[in-house]
Amino acid sequence: MSSKNKFSALFLENQICFPLYAASRLTIKIYEPFLDKLGITYTQYLVLLVLWQKNNLTVKEIGSILYLESNTLTPLLKRLEQKELLSRVRSEEDERKVFISLTRKGEAFKNIAVEIPQQIIESFSDDAFSMEEAMQFQKQLFMLIQILDKKLQLTANLK
Repeated sequence: MSSKNKFSALFLENQICFPLYAASRLTIKIYEPFLDKLGITYTQYLVLLVLWQKNNLTVKEIGSILYLESNTLTPLLKRLEQKELLSRVRSEEDERKVFISLTRKGEAFKNIAVEIPQQIIESFSDDAFSMEEAMQFQKQLFMLIQILDKKLQLTANLK
């Protein structure tokens, strides 16, 4: 086996992870101008999306939905609380649980943010990537998330 073949698995273009990583970063950059107008980051936007769909969740529940650890979420939630978009309330039954709820301002923020998905779709409209292809790709990505999540849960259970 030549050294070229031996190490070709290490070439960047042969990595499954790299196009996902790069596409994720570039997608976030597409969202940034819209989110900058609202004064929030992409990850803060994701938290708000979760709460707009189902309000009053624990930090753990939000983390589970977004695949984020508590140590990543906590400072992010504090910043959203400082912006008066949500409130954090410790459970009376279990002090370890912190419930996250939208404030009136956070709920009203939805009326401004509702335009973002359409603006993102329009930003793709002049590209060679059709809306139908984008929706199919999204389905495949959700399938990949499920596969990876299941694999990681199985691995964690073996430890």
